[in-house]
Amino acid sequence: MIPVILSLTPTGMVPTKAMTPNVPIDVDEIVEDVVACAEVGITSVHLHARDKDGKPTHRAEIYGRLIEGIRKAVPGLVVCVSLSGRTVQDFAKRAAPLGLQGAAKPDMGSLTLSSLNFTGQASVNEPETIKALAHDMLMRGIVPELEIFDLGMVNYAGYLIEKALLHPPYYANIFLGNIAGAQFDLAHAGLLVRDLPEKTYWSFGGIGDAQLGANVLALVSGGGVRVGLEDSIYMDRDRTILAANLAMVERIHRIAGLVGRRVMRPAEFRSLMDMPEGGRPS
Repeated sequence: MIPVILSLTPTGMVPTKAMTPNVPIDVDEIVEDVVACAEVGITSVHLHARDKDGKPTHRAEIYGRLIEGIRKAVPGLVVCVSLSGRTVQDFAKRAAPLGLQGAAKPDMGSLTLSSLNFTGQASVNEPETIKALAHDMLMRGIVPELEIFDLGMVNYAGYLIEKALLHPPYYANIFLGNIAGAQFDLAHAGLLVRDLPEKTYWSFGGIGDAQLGANVLALVSGGGVRVGLEDSIYMDRDRTILAANLAMVERIHRIAGLVGRRVMRPAEFRSLMDMPEGGRPS
């Protein structure tokens, strides 16, 4: 088995300070949290930006401050920016962080491969928007972080490959436990992994109560782990212990050690993905 690709998702779009005081919201908080987790060991970070009121934003300026702050403290860490369609569908706004340059340029950008529903909100991803985001990343040398919630999204990845909008190797986050997608179930998980394109490296993430189970399943089956307050704000299924990003990262390290695996270093991930600092050749 290869080392564990450990992707930290510290903030997301949903958690608020009213829900948990542990979620980092402003730039300094997010940077501080990421740095603390990187000292323990993470491979990459999946960033969401918030405005001064704590609401999700796609503003490049805020993403730039986040990335520059992280890079100053943790050189080499792989940085992914969210291009989510949950609150914004306009292509230009969603793609804004991809235009950052220099020390603020992201290594990766999220690419959700279809529209889907969450419990109280839709993530709208029109085919033309998906293709446009994939093309923009291709032209800029930014690696897509494929977001997969069901088999249809796996199929759509194949379609983008046929259209030469995705080039190998690929990286996919597979989500288990969302109300309108694949559940935390061995059959669901196995089918998604089985049907991935060749040369795809993958991680399991779990929504809400499914997070720990999905992470453990990945650790014992050779995959990577996506973990953080974006996907669950609790440490336990009974929802009695509020989680913190550092505590979740430390727990993944403990479990990985028990099954004889270690966390992949960022430089190893860059080599695996043909992703030198500054991005792939465009």
